[in-house]
Amino acid sequence: MKEIRRVPVTREASKATYDRISKYYDLVGLFENRYKALALEMADFREGERVLEVGCGTGWALERIACQVGESGKACGLDLSPKMLEVARDRLQKAGLMRRVELVEGDATKMRFPDEMFDAAFSTFTLELFDTPDIPVVLSEIRRVLKPGGRFVDLSISRETVGIVTRAYEWIHDRFPRYIDCRPIYAERSLREAGFKITSTKRISILDLCGEIVCGLKEKEKRVSHR
Repeated sequence: MKEIRRVPVTREASKATYDRISKYYDLVGLFENRYKALALEMADFREGERVLEVGCGTGWALERIACQVGESGKACGLDLSPKMLEVARDRLQKAGLMRRVELVEGDATKMRFPDEMFDAAFSTFTLELFDTPDIPVVLSEIRRVLKPGGRFVDLSISRETVGIVTRAYEWIHDRFPRYIDCRPIYAERSLREAGFKITSTKRISILDLCGEIVCGLKEKEKRVSHR
């Protein structure tokens, strides 16, 4: 398996970038949202569930998660950028959904949530923003905060299929990582290596880039009987 590209961008620089573009980021969403909708369909969040979105950004998916979990559920959005969270808060307040939502500013490599807090977790176009050594750390944190039997659905740009568009994208990323800060990763393999049981994977085309929507399960520990 060929190594994925590194992301030589500090957390502070990334935070500053997303703070700066927060008011305009929904323009990017016009492109991303159709793929996020596919991931939400696969996630199938239910009434009463407590769901964590890692990298919630301006709250487009979080709004829909809040609708799906209902009054008895909770949608928690985690993001590194306080300005992105401000946009998300405005969106959710206008939709009348803030009572169902908690917004948390924080780093996904060291979440401040207790163990086994969430029924499900969700991320889109986020995991590929982290530098290569940080990806297993993020996945370990997500697994930690999930309840046994909890599921994690991730949508990422994938390196499973490499064509001319992927090579061109990586070439640009190598030279301008501050502006093209994400890159294709091996999402399914990363989840499996982090201890998730893969229950489904959907390959999609994202402007001729390969994408993966992967659902992984945190299996319940088997009890050992001592007689």
